[in-house]
Amino acid sequence: MLQHHRVLREALKHAVIDGVLVANPADRVPAPRRVRRELDVLDQAQTARLLELAKGTRLYIPVLLAVAAGLRRGEVLGLRWDDLDLRAGTLSVQQTLEATKHGLSLKPPKTPKSRRMVPLPAFAIEVLREHERLVAEHRLQLGSAYQNHNLVCAAPDGKPWNPDTLTPAFADFICRSDLPRIRFHDLRHGHATLLLKHGIHPKIVSERLGHATVGLTLDTYSHVLPGMQEQAALALERALCIPS
Repeated sequence: MLQHHRVLREALKHAVIDGVLVANPADRVPAPRRVRRELDVLDQAQTARLLELAKGTRLYIPVLLAVAAGLRRGEVLGLRWDDLDLRAGTLSVQQTLEATKHGLSLKPPKTPKSRRMVPLPAFAIEVLREHERLVAEHRLQLGSAYQNHNLVCAAPDGKPWNPDTLTPAFADFICRSDLPRIRFHDLRHGHATLLLKHGIHPKIVSERLGHATVGLTLDTYSHVLPGMQEQAALALERALCIPS
């Protein structure tokens, strides 16, 4: 409804500019409140199941990066090997891959906060090391047919992987699994939800996600906060130990 209000208001605004209307009647109508979509995320066991099912498929590394680092789809597909420091156990988000009307385009992140460094869990580091080895073998097999763009997640010939093909591929994969029907982007939400439920400070989660402010993180994942509030009350009770 909010989007409908915006479109109608903009159309009537042009009618006023063209002299068809004296005033914009939509200006007198309050905009509907934004209805926040309930986030669909996998729980801890389901996430582990997803990673197990994805092993051996092209989707494994993109899924791993979304689950373990909270990367957006474009950030996953724009990640270069030079952006990975597996010795230090970190990755650096420096660019994103987008599908435009002129073709695929590698661009810098939209906001300063989106350009960030993300520490990786140990299991992800090991998987990425093995993936690096397999990619090197694949490059040798293809020889000059392989177009090296230095991308961690690339098409089989080395070219950038079209984001618009990753989304339906993941949807098809999920439909053929025994897991709830989620989108690829929901893996990022799952990353944040899992961290918050395990007591990680929202500021740290916000930094991992590349949110502009911690307020955006808290607003987006407010569904996690009631449980955290209960944990805070119990922690305070244990800390003070005041007898009743």
